Amino acid sequence: MTGVLLRAGHVIRRFGAFTAVDDVSMQVHRGEVVGLLGANGAGKTTLIRMLLGLIAVTSGRVDLLGGPPDRERRRRLGYVPQGLGLYGDLTVRENLSFSARAYGTAEPALPPTLMGQADVLVRELPRGAQRQVAFLAALAHSPEVLALDEPTSGVDALARAALWDTIGAQATRGAGVLVTTHYMQEAQQCDRLLLMSDGALVAEGSEADIIGSTTAVAVRTADWARAFAALAAVGAPVMLEGRTIRVANADPAGLAEVLEAAGIEASVQPVPATIEERMLMLSRPAQAS
Repeated sequence: MTGVLLRAGHVIRRFGAFTAVDDVSMQVHRGEVVGLLGANGAGKTTLIRMLLGLIAVTSGRVDLLGGPPDRERRRRLGYVPQGLGLYGDLTVRENLSFSARAYGTAEPALPPTLMGQADVLVRELPRGAQRQVAFLAALAHSPEVLALDEPTSGVDALARAALWDTIGAQATRGAGVLVTTHYMQEAQQCDRLLLMSDGALVAEGSEADIIGSTTAVAVRTADWARAFAALAAVGAPVMLEGRTIRVANADPAGLAEVLEAAGIEASVQPVPATIEERMLMLSRPAQAS
């Protein structure tokens, strides 16, 4: 893996008094898939839009394919925004034809899943089919950089798997991919992860790197709703997984005492921490390890 295709150096973006991205430095290399994680409002979309030259930086520097993200460099880019970038009042064929002509490439062939929908208006398609069309349009010119903002949001598990096969294939042929996702199973398919919180880059590396020394405790009880409330009331960073309560960086004995004082019978056991729990701890800096 060689060559930096996307780079941000100490970038800041302010909207009035609000700082959406705060001193972020990162890069994406040729042939790698980089996952950009964080809660809604963490600054992920703003960072991507600065990297692509769609909005200006307040300070700092961004590079796309070795220089400023100008029109010529953006021709070597494939971008699927959250809104998909399609024209709802055009058909599937018309959208793909317009995109192909804009990039000076041949119109891509429709996959079997879209074969019977070529003349359907995009706005009338299910969300999963719309995303397939957006991917086709973004990949038709074999881009060197692929930027995907929540590309699998709103699609079923099979469609998500197929889209991730496509993402992997693009990296294999040498493209650099930057992708945001809320699905942690998808994050595990990335070569490297960047974690943002409140506009700042707070962690990066593999899943294991980001989890680091974070620990977790699982609390199982028939009275799970009352147990959740009791633990939350004492400031424990609680999460719910089905009907199992998970608490990051907690002392099992201390949790057991809280539950016993509330008259709740429960099993309290240490378990491996997840990346979601590390994200939770990083959003609580006073308590993070």
